Amino acid sequence: MGNGVWTGRWFRTSLAFLHPNGKHVSWSMVCGVMLFGLGLISLLTGHVASHLEWYSHRLHRRTLSTLDEPIDIWQSQYSKYYYGCEERGRHFGPAVRERKSNGYLLIATSGGLNQQRTGITDAVVVARILNATLVVPELDHHSFWKDDSDFANIFDVNWFITYLAKDVTIIKRVPDKIMRSMEKPPYTMRVPRKSEPEYYLDQVLPILLRRRVLQLTKFDYRLANNLDDELQKLRCRVNYHALRFTKPIRQLGQRVVMKMRKMASRYVAVHLRFEPDMLAFSGCYFGGGEKERHELGEIRKRWTTLPDLSPDGERKRGKCPLSPHEVGLMLRALGFTNDTYLYVASGEIYGGDETMQPLKDLFPNIYTKEMLAEEELKPFLPFSSRLAAIDYIVCDESNVFVTNNNGNMAKILAGRRRYMGHKRTIRPNAKKLSALFTSRHEMVWDTFASKVKACQRGFMGEPDEMRPGRGEFHEYPSTCVCEKPFMDDLSQDGTRPKKVL
Repeated sequence: MGNGVWTGRWFRTSLAFLHPNGKHVSWSMVCGVMLFGLGLISLLTGHVASHLEWYSHRLHRRTLSTLDEPIDIWQSQYSKYYYGCEERGRHFGPAVRERKSNGYLLIATSGGLNQQRTGITDAVVVARILNATLVVPELDHHSFWKDDSDFANIFDVNWFITYLAKDVTIIKRVPDKIMRSMEKPPYTMRVPRKSEPEYYLDQVLPILLRRRVLQLTKFDYRLANNLDDELQKLRCRVNYHALRFTKPIRQLGQRVVMKMRKMASRYVAVHLRFEPDMLAFSGCYFGGGEKERHELGEIRKRWTTLPDLSPDGERKRGKCPLSPHEVGLMLRALGFTNDTYLYVASGEIYGGDETMQPLKDLFPNIYTKEMLAEEELKPFLPFSSRLAAIDYIVCDESNVFVTNNNGNMAKILAGRRRYMGHKRTIRPNAKKLSALFTSRHEMVWDTFASKVKACQRGFMGEPDEMRPGRGEFHEYPSTCVCEKPFMDDLSQDGTRPKKVL
């Protein structure tokens, strides 16, 4: 067991010993015990336990963050201690040049914009593992979204190639002379989901070396979640820096952001994800009677492999998205007032205006990209991925981002917001909230609000909600989030000033 782990456990044990009944213990006493303990560690291990100030401030931060402490709904007071760090290490060698590479890697992505984004990110890492030249990935034109946009229609392809030039050699197409020299067309294969680097080296590389040009299809989540730190940081360089939207998309997205900022200095972006396909896929029931059961049941038939699910069981397991009304109730209970400005990122809302009205009653200042850029948006309307890119930008720039499911956009944006300074990201604790919404008429509002706040502890996007290495890397990019020394601003009596709601 490492000294760091042992030390952390000792801290927690000491705290439990110091205040077994939850009584206040002076910070000077805690520091005194820590000094004694660190000296003991040094004596027993022969290792000098230094940086006491760092340890003490970190412990102080943890111990003062109690269940009784109110949640700052707009931002985490600890976000200033974290920053994105994706720099390549000294021993991370330069990209292999095209002529010396092991061959050309073609990638066919799958799904909507954000699912394809994960595939593109992992494609760069796989090319690095294989010492291959990557051809700009091909986007999915045949999925449910039916968008025929190419990579260059959504992402700045020249920026993508240039930004990653030190990591992987990327070209726009396989050279004609290579294609003419091939006796057979490019070999096509689909690798298993979450494949380890060793799989690519053992199973994919020999084919690439033999055939020279290889295409990997349906490329989404085909690379393992846990990789070594340098490859994880490469993922971050791709996702958070190299994948820049085209200028028209960026400009329109920023214009929508500016319009929101002119109306309010800060705003909440909500990804409702309450479209018919999402609800049908979830297998949940939302109170619409036989009409809803028939309509969503017909849509669900598109996926022939989906199992029969119990709507009540799925809701108890926290697998059902909240309705727009429930999202509004959660936000009001958390403390957002009815003059808060909301940006709603969504496609077609199932039930239309009737479904949205309860949310509008709670938050009258609701806006969408269609409301803020009706004319400018017209060239984008036939392309679902470009529309999704606009929502991505406006949600990313928001002060608070609220997800309503654990889909690709929610994961990707949550990860990006953590990387960019832990901007407040709220994920409904659907499992506990579902029971609370069912019984909300049995309690007064203050009781309901208090219970919602308790449910949402650990789901507000705080820096320490997930242990490093846990969770989906695209959602929790812990390798790429570094900590600054914890130097809390303390008042004269040794306590932290109260948060302001």
